[in-house]
Parts: sequence; structure tokens; C-alpha cells
Amino acid sequence: MTKATWGTDDIGDLTGQVALVTGANSGIGYQTAAALAEHGAHVVLACRDATKAGLAYDTLESTLPRSSLQLLTLDLSDLYSVRRAAEEFCAEHARLDLLVNNAGVMGTPYRQTADGFELQMATNHLGHFALTGLLLDRLLVAGHSRVVTVSSQLHRIGLLHLDDVAGNTVRNTWINYGTSKLANLLFTDGLSRRLATSGAGTLAVAAHPGWTRSNLAGTGASVGDKKLRGKFGRFAGRTFGQATATGAQPTLYAATERSVRSGQYIGPSHVFQLFGSPKVVTPDRRARDTETADRLWDISEELTGVTYSIQPAASR
Repeated sequence: MTKATWGTDDIGDLTGQVALVTGANSGIGYQTAAALAEHGAHVVLACRDATKAGLAYDTLESTLPRSSLQLLTLDLSDLYSVRRAAEEFCAEHARLDLLVNNAGVMGTPYRQTADGFELQMATNHLGHFALTGLLLDRLLVAGHSRVVTVSSQLHRIGLLHLDDVAGNTVRNTWINYGTSKLANLLFTDGLSRRLATSGAGTLAVAAHPGWTRSNLAGTGASVGDKKLRGKFGRFAGRTFGQATATGAQPTLYAATERSVRSGQYIGPSHVFQLFGSPKVVTPDRRARDTETADRLWDISEELTGVTYSIQPAASR
């Protein structure tokens, strides 16, 4: 049963657990990392920008003096960087209790990555798909681990074309973003079912923050020559959105609340899921289409070159 009200004080003791949070240098990712560290987890801040990551690290160290933190360079839009980051993590850690697939870009003008993917699909879905697969052994070893993938209410406007998962046909900024967020939910569905079939104790859960005062929309829109749109995105978010600490609550609920079940989707509880305490919510019906999820899974493995091998529990 979902609690009527929930906050970070409800997070239990995470001492001894290892967590990796992508995009942890700002916004919801930063607040997620801070809350996990405050409750005892060793938190790996996996970020693209080393300078911003260093500033976040220093701030967390100064405000949470007993925290256990680590930096990891990760550019999700570059599969080489994803593989290198996964190798570095695995070389240092025998287990991973919590993977938070939080990082994302939003509202970026069309751009193709070095791997030939549209930037938003590359960063938001394909990069996280590859990272999760490359860290899967560490998650399975941990036993009761979790993979939390951050989606968005804008998944409802996504238009997933299975003959173009790389995203090179549609050039609409917001449709592409929504499509990548729809892919996040289909990925969670596919991973949850595969883990359950294998008997693994790892859970796959999705979450969305509602309307939050992060710099995501403004930063994304500023890529290229869309500076005016970037300013508007930042203004709208900062004026009307809820605080990032509140926006991080659905992610933290998905990551730590004992009542959460694999395959669930967590979001705010009030005003069209824009604000409020976290609860279990229902995504668009297209995000629950198992046939589409399975086809996307196969295509994602082909595009990234990362094949999942989830062995039955008895063979591990």
C-alpha cells in the first residue's frame, strides 16, 4: 500500500550499500545522491561534466561530512564512455545495490551522436540500457538490489517507431524527448519481467518527478542556437515547478520504500501528477505493451552491442 505522505525521513539505514546515480551533479540527481549518502550509502556520482561533478562532490562532502562519495566520469550519449565507466566501476566494486538511471537531456535540437543515434534517445534510453546491462552482474550479486529509471509524464506524447529506435527520422524536439521517456518505461517493463522469470531478487522500477524546478528544460533547449527557448524553459521551471528535493522524492521512494514492487511506476500524487508526495501511478497504455517492450529490447541490444544474460537464480 502506498503511504499517504512520504519523505526522506522514511528512508531506512543504507549503511553498507553501494549506489550509483547518473547525472548526480545537479537537480533531481543531486538531491537523490544527497539523500542516499545521508542515510549511509556509498554513492557514486556518475556525471558527464567533471568540473560540475567535482563541485557537487565538494558541496556534499562539506554538508554531509560522514558521507561516502566517489566520482565516475560517464557520458551516456557515447557508448565508449559507457563501457569505460562500467569497467571502472566493476574494477572497484564487487556489488551494486542501487542503480539510479537519472541523467537525461530534454528539449535539445536534433543532433546525432558519434554512435549514430539521436541525442535524446542516446542519452535517456540507449545509454542507460547499455549501462544497466554492463553492471547487471554486480546488481545480481547484491541480491535485493534495484534499478530505478527516471521517466516523465511527457512519455505520453512519445511516438516510438520500432524501425527507427535510433531516432534519425523524426526531427521534432519534444516528440523525440517523449519517445525516449516512453522507451524508459518499456525498458523497465522488459527488465522487470526478465528478472522475475530468472528468479532474481533485483527489482526494476520507474519514477517521474512531476513539474520540478530543475535546469533540465533550459539546459537542453540551449544546445545549439536555441538560447531564447532555453531562457524561457529555465524561467518556467523555476517559477512554477516544485523544489528539486521534492521532485526527487518519487525516485527515492522507488529506490528505498519496502512496499515497492518490481515493474511499478512512481510519481507525485496531486494535480495531474505534477506535485505532491510519491505514490504508485499508471503510465500510458503504450508503456505497458509487452510485445513492443520485447521488440524494443531486442533492437536496443543490437544498437548498443550490450546483450543481457540473466541466469536463473539456481545457477548463480
